[in-house]
Formats: sequence, structure tokens, C-alpha cells
Amino acid sequence: MRCWRAFQSLLVGALVALALSGCMTVPPPVAAIGGPAVGGPGLDQLAYGAPNVAVTPVAFAPSSEYRLDAGDRLRIVVYGQDGLTNSYAVDAGGAITMPLVGTVHARGLTPAELARAITAKLRAGYIREPYVAVEVEAYRPFFILGEVTAPGQYPYVPNMTVESAVAIAGGFSPRAFKGTVELTRTDRNGAVRATVPLGTIMRPGDTVVISERWF
Repeated sequence: MRCWRAFQSLLVGALVALALSGCMTVPPPVAAIGGPAVGGPGLDQLAYGAPNVAVTPVAFAPSSEYRLDAGDRLRIVVYGQDGLTNSYAVDAGGAITMPLVGTVHARGLTPAELARAITAKLRAGYIREPYVAVEVEAYRPFFILGEVTAPGQYPYVPNMTVESAVAIAGGFSPRAFKGTVELTRTDRNGAVRATVPLGTIMRPGDTVVISERWF
């Protein structure tokens, strides 16, 4: 009888150990940083607060390369050439006009690319070794429309957010929807429109539309 009870104890212990060893082979849950969960909303949607918000993260991703467009005012320095060094505005056609070289296309170029274009024109018969520097003196304005106190066109401030733009326009109207806004941005591929939160970083030339709430 004692042998049978001892055998039972050994059998139960073996089963428990086997069960525990089986549990240890199950991998623990892992939080994958850098990729969306399978079958769930993407990280970009989660970052915007709701999976049903239409966003275009690629179009609105920050970029270190600023692209010029109509409305930008540039400070262009041609070293040793006081007659060429001046402030120039990018006109509605996306170009600037300088002495000697005339019209230079600027839309869609970075300041460095525009400097290279001006250098090439000056080197072609005007200055043997020109040295040109281009910087943005004043950014093109942004536009804010809809349910704000003073909709219109305003000067762009670097690193401003949609919330900052609303403040510049006098704040929300009493009927404004304050959750998300519609933002339109134009780049070399055309205009892109998306619904974004108030913390979105804006860029020069953006158009923000504040919608009316329904209740």
C-alpha cells in the first residue's frame, strides 16, 4: 500500500513537471517597435489617435530639404558682385529674375540646387569662378480657412503647428470642430489632402480648413 501511494506521488509530480515544462516553451508576448500589429491599425493611424482618421504620413513627413515655391523671398549673395547680391522674390511662375542671367527657375528646388543653377548661368559667359549662396529670407505664407475668428493668409513661422496657426488666426469660432483639421499641402507630385490632428507640424504654403461641428 505504501509503495502504491509512493508511486502515485511520483506519477503526479512527473505530470506536474511535464506540464510546467510545456508552459515554459510558449514564447512570451513581444511588443514590436517599428511595425504595425498584424490585423490592426497601422502605427501612423495610432499616432493620429484613431484608426479611422484618414492620414497621409508619407506626404506630411518632416523633410530637411526645403523646396522653394511662389511667395518665398530669398537672400542671394554672389561674392564679390555687389550688383548681383540682393533679395529676390519667387514669382507666381516659380522663378526669380536677376541681373545678367535673367530668369532662373526656382520652384521645386532646394536653396542649394538654386545656387548651383545660378552658378552655372553666371559661369556661362559672365563670371569665371562665381561663388553663390542662397538662403530663405522669408517663407511663403500659409492659409487658414473655415471656423476660426479671422480666416486668411498669414506669414509662416518655422516649426509652427496647426494649433499655432489657429492661434494666429484668432482661435476657434464657437462652432468649430476641434478634434482634427483638413490640411492640404502641395509638393512636386501635386496637392495632397489629409485629415490631421492639431499637433501636426505645418510647412510654408499649407492650407488648413477648420470644419464646423455638428452638435
